[in-house]
Amino acid sequence: MTITNDIRYVGVNDHKVDLFEGQYIVPNGMAYNSYVIMDEKIAVMDTVDANFTHEWLDNLQNVLEGRKPDYLVIQHMEPDHSANIVNFIKNYPDVQIVSSAKAFAMMKNFFGTEFEDRRIVVGEGDTLTLGKHVLTFVTAPMVHWPEVIVTYDSTDKVLFSADGFGKFGALDVEEDWACEARRYYIGIVGKYGAQVQSLLKKAAGLDIQIICPLHGPVLTENLGYYLNLYNTWSSYQPEEEGIVIAYTSVYGNTKKAVMLLAEKLREKGCPKVVVNDLARCDMAEAVEDAFRYSKIVLATTTYNAEIFPFMHQFITNLTERNFSNRTVAFIENGSWAPLAAKVMKGMLEKSRNLTYTENNVRVLSALNEESTAQLEALADELCMEYLARQDATANKNDLSALFNIGYGLYVVTSNDGKKDNGLIVNTITQVTNTPNRVAVTINKENYSHHVIRQTGVMNVNCLTVDAPFKVFEAFGFVSGRNVDKFADCEPLRSDNGLVFLPRYINSFLSLKVEQYVDLDTHGMFICSVTEARVISDRETMTYTYYQDNVKPRPETEGKKGYVCKICGYVYEGDELPEDYVCPLCKHGAADFEPIQ
Repeated sequence: MTITNDIRYVGVNDHKVDLFEGQYIVPNGMAYNSYVIMDEKIAVMDTVDANFTHEWLDNLQNVLEGRKPDYLVIQHMEPDHSANIVNFIKNYPDVQIVSSAKAFAMMKNFFGTEFEDRRIVVGEGDTLTLGKHVLTFVTAPMVHWPEVIVTYDSTDKVLFSADGFGKFGALDVEEDWACEARRYYIGIVGKYGAQVQSLLKKAAGLDIQIICPLHGPVLTENLGYYLNLYNTWSSYQPEEEGIVIAYTSVYGNTKKAVMLLAEKLREKGCPKVVVNDLARCDMAEAVEDAFRYSKIVLATTTYNAEIFPFMHQFITNLTERNFSNRTVAFIENGSWAPLAAKVMKGMLEKSRNLTYTENNVRVLSALNEESTAQLEALADELCMEYLARQDATANKNDLSALFNIGYGLYVVTSNDGKKDNGLIVNTITQVTNTPNRVAVTINKENYSHHVIRQTGVMNVNCLTVDAPFKVFEAFGFVSGRNVDKFADCEPLRSDNGLVFLPRYINSFLSLKVEQYVDLDTHGMFICSVTEARVISDRETMTYTYYQDNVKPRPETEGKKGYVCKICGYVYEGDELPEDYVCPLCKHGAADFEPIQ
């Protein structure tokens, strides 16, 4: 396979493996990827699993066409990528090995030597010149082993991403990338979200056009899609709206309750309901679903004064991978002393930002009138926001939405006649209640100010405390004049035709401009309320909460340079260029301050 004019694929497909890492079912096998960069000097990127030594060496020989490689770059020491280091050296005895210091220490464990006579130790920012190709090494500790490095080729703009952006499945089988990449990421890398976030920040400063992972296909198109998924997964945010019901059932009564709840959830507008019988399903796929969707119902029996073993295993899998930022409900069954809900909640107590439902269900052996009513109440609570989003079931005159206005953070949406737009605003006030009037103040430099002046309408979305930083990146760091902020989603619309956000809000107001006040740098729009919906009862995001809990802390320790006051990006250097633009939020040098 030709990646670019100078980069070739020499990896192998494995259809013999049934369990990857001894636990993950891989019905379509695995790919162990290796690459060759052909230049004045030749670099081979990683090796493959020990079961494919000769196939890999044959692939190398065919690509090299009689030439000898100069370097073997080892990015990750798991045996499926490093097992053939010694075999490679036997065939190419003059080669030098390029890797991190920690990787060479691991080579001592695996092979009895650190290859002192031929090693090149690299760290953060080190480079290797092959000719016209210059490789820059980026440390990626705990993504997902401590020795990992990734490599950027600035000539062809290729990121060799180690296990990042990999997936289950051999390359000669066509299958959906996201499904198997999600299961791979959550199962193998999921615990290390903070470390992945750190690596994504480093990658944001690179011009990447191709991603070459150690598993799965080479990624050449729509890279923003893959980067956005990794950002979502590594920040432990729901990828989609939906409800997962994970259950165990001994004699079928818990299952009956689960199936009835699933039916009620679908009837009340839940966009996706996924039911997993933990005793029979692929546990890794059940864990994947829990991280994919926004809400989960855990249903099980009391068993030996604990919970059923499969449920115990499932919750352990969640907490080991930092399960967080979800809504959780419980269904417990017990014939004489139900303890399941208490045990399950106790197991989750170290998880962050979980919202527990007020309504839960207790089944005493079998469903009866009381527990069936509890199921109905739970379904109503879980589907409150789904009912509010649908025109047919929404209360469009719920003026209690006004109570969610405070010194908070909001997304104001508008439309310029060609595309939808949105921006972050923190200056919204209810000025009268007879009639209801709301004041919205917007900086004149913002494109939204121009659009609303022309159209006279807007929607105010009240953000909740579960809104992740990516919301502020999307609506606060780029201009709607040259970026379509809703390009990657199917927006919901209010009666005025404008967008309201499908997630991370507790209410929205549709406003019509009645009066405009010129405030020099800003403009104040005095508006009447044409529609008001309460979507959920989640707490409103305040500016203080954003500063303390959402905005990333800049990693400035031991660094000299400047930090962006908007997003926290760190520029390392003695002088910040006057025309410098932050690669993350696109703000200029005026929004940077010296690292103290």
